[in-house]
Amino acid sequence: MRIRVKSHDESHDERRDDGTGRRRPAGRLRGWGGVSAMAAACAVTAAAVLLPLAHAAPDTGHPALVREPASMAAAPAPWSLTDTCQDPEASLRPSGVDGPAIERIRKAGKLVAGVDQNSFKWGYRNPVDGRLDGFDIALVKAIAKDILGDENAVIYRAIPTSQRVPALQDGRVDVVVRTMTINCKRLEDVAFSTAYFEAGQQVLAPKGSPITGYDASLNGRRVCTAAGSTAEAALKAQPYGSVPVSVPNQLDCLVRLQLGEVDGIITDNALAAGQAAQDPSVRLVGSPFTKEFYGVAMNKDASDLVRRVNKVLEDYRAGGDNSPWMQAYVTHLKPVLPGVAGPPAPKYRDG
Repeated sequence: MRIRVKSHDESHDERRDDGTGRRRPAGRLRGWGGVSAMAAACAVTAAAVLLPLAHAAPDTGHPALVREPASMAAAPAPWSLTDTCQDPEASLRPSGVDGPAIERIRKAGKLVAGVDQNSFKWGYRNPVDGRLDGFDIALVKAIAKDILGDENAVIYRAIPTSQRVPALQDGRVDVVVRTMTINCKRLEDVAFSTAYFEAGQQVLAPKGSPITGYDASLNGRRVCTAAGSTAEAALKAQPYGSVPVSVPNQLDCLVRLQLGEVDGIITDNALAAGQAAQDPSVRLVGSPFTKEFYGVAMNKDASDLVRRVNKVLEDYRAGGDNSPWMQAYVTHLKPVLPGVAGPPAPKYRDG
């Protein structure tokens, strides 16, 4: 069954003909409502804006650090494949002590979280009830529950891949929980929690495609990545003769693949598994060619929040098969990404 994931302000009109006379590629787009719906999805996800999914009441103690942007900041340069810092996954030791960042969040009464709403099983609009759902959303709720005593005390803001770092630096969000890989380049700009998931870059291609993986079979092929992602950096470093195509969000890549505008996608295999579940006409090919760890990203000045999130993650991992982490995995990811034994072990540093 192919699932159509809509953004919250997207039109419900799913006419098959958009009036342009453009035909859908053979063997694609079945169950997606036609080209007009796909074009709407492209338009929505391609807009490089922070899209508030819920709003704090105006002038009611909304914290100074978390504010609406006056303009979009430029995305930082992608990470280097030759990261040289030691143990980038090592984070500050967990603590439940309140500090300025925690106090600010409590005063506001809401945790402002940067998330995705288009990554199936990670952060997406559940087609049953229209609510945000997924593995990352479950973690956001756990953080809000610990700090504010209410898992629903969250303002969700949908942010493009390329805007995860600027959103934190500009104070538009308190945390980013959006399949964000911890690496040395990003550590120059933001702080990370300990790792909460291990993934790797892999190629997604249509079934029957001559593409066999991240190798010479990409030569001459149009390959899509999300701007500011580790996949984009990998492809720039070693394109294998491909024609790189960069888009704001991962879902845009799947849309372009279905429209026949690109030949393959490079992304985290954890995300790609969800995309393959959305569209059975595509599949993962080759093997993962990197090892990457997702972390919760925060402002570099919010060390008390980093420690608090690490405390939440300690509790989230605890309990083995009965842990909140494993329960979230079974609920959201196991159907599309089986075989994961548990979360990565945390690494800590002092100072």
